[in-house]
Amino acid sequence: MMRLLFVCLGNICRSPTAEAVFRLRAREAGLEVEVESAGTGAWHIGAPPDERASAAGLAQGYDLSALRARQVVADDYDQFDLLLAMDHDNLETLRSQAPGKAHDRVRLFLSFDPGLGRESVPDPYYGGEGGFEEVLDLIEAASDGLIAHLKSIG
Repeated sequence: MMRLLFVCLGNICRSPTAEAVFRLRAREAGLEVEVESAGTGAWHIGAPPDERASAAGLAQGYDLSALRARQVVADDYDQFDLLLAMDHDNLETLRSQAPGKAHDRVRLFLSFDPGLGRESVPDPYYGGEGGFEEVLDLIEAASDGLIAHLKSIG
């Protein structure tokens, strides 16, 4: 079974949204995967997702309420088949910490939908409400692309 880790900075906005979205969409697509999320920073360990992320997710049928923030740990590089960064800064942090054999498993999440025309999921934390909906749209599109990719490789 494929194991995926979605990663952003604090694990309270983008990566928990990706975890919830991907888990539901993968299940609906009949794909068996294990999904988690984490942050490269430790500021929010144990905290629930940002209320705005939870509200945006719930409005689209995604429940983030059971999720709690955690930080990426060394074992994650062995435990997960893909570590999916939300942006270039987190990608570089993950790659700088990854053992050599894990570098090819660290990828940008949006790379699974090149039609989006962007590489990073923007951090909505300091923006307005609309930023969380934009993040959700990007995550849904990339999730569908990732599901198609995983189905194609069997």
